[in-house]
Amino acid sequence: MGLIVEHISKSFAQFQAIKDLSMEVKEGTIFGFLGANGAGKTTTMRMILDIFRPDTGQITWNGRPVHEVPRREWGYLPEERGLYPKMTVEEQLLFLARLNGLSKQAAKTTLDEWLERFQINANRKKRVEELSKGNQQKVQFLAAVLHNPNILIMDEPFSGLDPVNANVLKEAFLEMHRRGKTIIFSTHQLEQVEEMCEDIVIINKGEIVTHGSVQDVKRQHGRNIVRLKLENDPEALWLDTLAGVHVTKRRQDYIEMDIQANLNPNAIVEAALRHNGIIVRFELVAPSLTDIFIETVGKIALPDAVSTVSA
Repeated sequence: MGLIVEHISKSFAQFQAIKDLSMEVKEGTIFGFLGANGAGKTTTMRMILDIFRPDTGQITWNGRPVHEVPRREWGYLPEERGLYPKMTVEEQLLFLARLNGLSKQAAKTTLDEWLERFQINANRKKRVEELSKGNQQKVQFLAAVLHNPNILIMDEPFSGLDPVNANVLKEAFLEMHRRGKTIIFSTHQLEQVEEMCEDIVIINKGEIVTHGSVQDVKRQHGRNIVRLKLENDPEALWLDTLAGVHVTKRRQDYIEMDIQANLNPNAIVEAALRHNGIIVRFELVAPSLTDIFIETVGKIALPDAVSTVSA
């Protein structure tokens, strides 16, 4: 069954953060929850976790209201740091794992495995405040998964990670997915979403603007994007004069353009041949999630931007 969010709304004083939002996350999938800062992602996640209660609507996990689901079923990585800075990594993670029902020995065994995997075993006796931002993020992730929850809610999990450590975390996501866990995460790094997610929702100002499988969303927002490279005319400035064609970028390896929906892409080929162009590359390209995000939300959210409390 999975997680079902039905017609939830939430207001804080006069500000309506969420407006009649519905979505479904199938059990065992990786789900991307996207939107600009302040769109309502964090508020929705906190309602899923029963930290906030919706003003209207309901949220269920496998048919049970979320407030009836045992806390150990959930793993939560908040965007803001939720760690005790003066405690050592080992003390903190063992403490949190035991709060979530693990025995001391089981927690120790699991901790040893994850610390080795994340290459931070040498930091186990260090206080959290002594760690780099990236290593703190790794510890935050371990705090969410050590007790082996069935549902993981991750708010900007890749924040502060360099490309190498982002890849380590991505592999950990995929490992949890192979174990049958349900993962819901928000991020501004949309290439991670394209690689990992099966389904997505994009929200703006508390309302859903698009949803579905990644492929379906791309089809719904399909645009005729053409990439062209001419061996003997790399600039192809004549493209700027063609009706229905808008050149969006010129690179050494191709020229990219949007063409109107009623214009046959073959018209670009015919025009190139009329200009005695030697075609070495011609392709139709599906819009990226970044393109769709900009189209639906109207702006890019910076990866390191900080959400407001009501985000």
